[in-house]
Amino acid sequence: MSKIPSKPEILEWITQNPTLTAKRDIAKAFGIKGAARIDLKRVLKELEAEGHLEKRNRSYQDPDRLPPVSVLVVTGPDRDGDLYAKPMEWQGEGQEPRVLVLPRASDPALGEGDRILARLTLIKNEDHHYEARLIRRIGTNPKKVLGIFRKRTEGGRIIPIDKGSDKEWIVADDATFGAKDGELVEGELAGPKGRMGLPRARIVDRLGDPSAPKAVSLIAIHQHGIPDQFPDDVIAQADAAKPMGLKGREDLREMPLITIDPSDARDHDDACYAHADDDPKNEGGHVVWVAIADVAAYVTPGSPLDQEARRRGNSTYFPDRVVPMLPDRLSGDLCSLHEGVPRACIAVRMVLDSKGNKLRHSFHRGLMKSPASLHYQEVQDAIDGQPNERTEALLEPVLKPLYAAYEALKLARAERQPLDLDLPERRIELEDDGTVKSVNFKERLDAHRLIEEFMVLANVAAAETLLAKKVDLLFRVHEEPSPEKLESLRETAQAAGFKLAKGQVLQTAHLNRLLNDAAGSDEAELINISTLRSMTQAYYAPQHLGHFGLALRSYAHFTSPIRRYADLIVHRALITAHGWGKDGLSPEETERLEQTAAHISDTERRSMMAERDTTDRYLASYLSERVGNEMTGRTSGIARFGVFVKLDETGADGLIPMRNLGREYFHHDADSQTLMGSDTGMIIGLGQRVKVRLSEAVPVTGGIALELLEIEDQKIKQGSRSPAGRSPRGKAHKAKRKKDKIKRKVTRSRR
Repeated sequence: MSKIPSKPEILEWITQNPTLTAKRDIAKAFGIKGAARIDLKRVLKELEAEGHLEKRNRSYQDPDRLPPVSVLVVTGPDRDGDLYAKPMEWQGEGQEPRVLVLPRASDPALGEGDRILARLTLIKNEDHHYEARLIRRIGTNPKKVLGIFRKRTEGGRIIPIDKGSDKEWIVADDATFGAKDGELVEGELAGPKGRMGLPRARIVDRLGDPSAPKAVSLIAIHQHGIPDQFPDDVIAQADAAKPMGLKGREDLREMPLITIDPSDARDHDDACYAHADDDPKNEGGHVVWVAIADVAAYVTPGSPLDQEARRRGNSTYFPDRVVPMLPDRLSGDLCSLHEGVPRACIAVRMVLDSKGNKLRHSFHRGLMKSPASLHYQEVQDAIDGQPNERTEALLEPVLKPLYAAYEALKLARAERQPLDLDLPERRIELEDDGTVKSVNFKERLDAHRLIEEFMVLANVAAAETLLAKKVDLLFRVHEEPSPEKLESLRETAQAAGFKLAKGQVLQTAHLNRLLNDAAGSDEAELINISTLRSMTQAYYAPQHLGHFGLALRSYAHFTSPIRRYADLIVHRALITAHGWGKDGLSPEETERLEQTAAHISDTERRSMMAERDTTDRYLASYLSERVGNEMTGRTSGIARFGVFVKLDETGADGLIPMRNLGREYFHHDADSQTLMGSDTGMIIGLGQRVKVRLSEAVPVTGGIALELLEIEDQKIKQGSRSPAGRSPRGKAHKAKRKKDKIKRKVTRSRR
């Protein structure tokens, strides 16, 4: 009979041979055969029960030691520049071991948060316990979950808020990150499945109260089903991408193509440059260059990156985060036109006459290097005579020629008459903890309008080129208002004392005339909002249907391929049209353009709803501390259940429910969009000035409830309405009808 090794002998073997720890390996090492294996199994179970060993995947190991090949998370370099890491999963009772990463010259650069597969060597050192050699980087893309933490005796569970998920996630006692019961938390996958097949998680972020501001955008992401985790193969493809060289491209690196974006821009996908046209036949003319990041060079048809970008359709922007269409390696790095680094681009050169009319254009696939990444305010300040160190050297050679070209484009715009709505855009600024710092309206500068006009011009050029070359593409379509919506706008305008003529083919010039007539009056906001509501929603289509709002026959999205899939399709179509390479529009893509158009139109609407819901919740959170305060605003909507009011200070939309309109009963007229008081005959309509009291603001829903105090400087009598919300007169009338009905019935029965 084979001699069974002692427990110390077994532990010593496992320590010295960490890759040979299965029961059969141990049996083979000690020459144990036949029935003796049963005794070996008993000893191993005793060691496991005593806590000396842990069984994983049919192998035994010391729970206080890491496997020889482990997944680590890089924690970053110390003050001396040495790179350290920690184990992804630590089951030991002692202190979590510290691992020194020893990079080779051929290893990729590693940073904080990177996850790596590494081979470990146990050492005895005061500073660290293991040394690691990289096998491969496995990305920074663990599966994540958002949910409510429920504390248990040991650890707890995460209950996902996603309606589509019914599986809870197990959280070990040492992986709770200090989370409290009922908190909203973000967790990430922390190892193989645990009890009952449930996934194990470690909490990586505590978001506190589920109704708190920091949780708002995460809830919207999950509620609207916006994909916010990139699959591993997508991350791997993005991580493997390299900067593009000059091969097959025009060298545009000496051209001063600058980017102008918001100060907090997360990416830079467009750059521009202009100069006076030196052609004597085009006196007073301009040459405008618009260069756009060449995303198509990295995101090729059918690749994992392409499939995921199509699935997302577009990036989604929130006040505290962005859910990008492309991984950050591309959107924030290789495809972003950063200052001072060569970047692949597709550029369009456009020649304008002195009145801003485009005479001709041409497309170029090039390599550019932007001399400056500027933001709108500093560009505007430079033009207004207050340049800073960054803009002073660019003022004469770059900025002033851009503005000169823009002045010409303004003439062409005035002739074209695109819809000119005056609807200020809100800007929500957050504190570091996610609470709302301020709510302001974004200032509209000429710098903003300049970039918009250049981008519109480039989009038109792309559509015209592809139409001329008969290459399929996706157009940006905006149809004219329906007759019903147009009639409603006409009635609103008439009630406000303005006129929108009938009996003619509607043009944006007619609507602009209405907007101009109302400008500066008390009804200006009402007319702007009503005009916006009469518009149809823009969408994508492979058919050439024109853009009503911009007053353009041919229009396609070309200028933002980092954040919109439609633009990527147009880029590929241009590559095909010019024969620039094999990364153009594939036959398979062309066949499904109809489905792609419908899909990305849906994802755009999904993002808009998520962004709107998030804004509503942030505004409700901001106002929740001001419940009871009096505020001013203007009525913006009339419904049978109450009146919507847009508040002046924040632009937030609140509801005055019927019960908060005063003492009398109001009759709703859907056709005229009015409410009429049953006692006083007072009429509440769109665009009226009101003073209200904030009665409720609920961050978790975004709901804001108001109480009407004054309308058009007329005070409202406060107090309880009659029972069931009906006026006494209405109640008496109903009783009389009932009495008459009974009388008729009695008369018929007697006959």
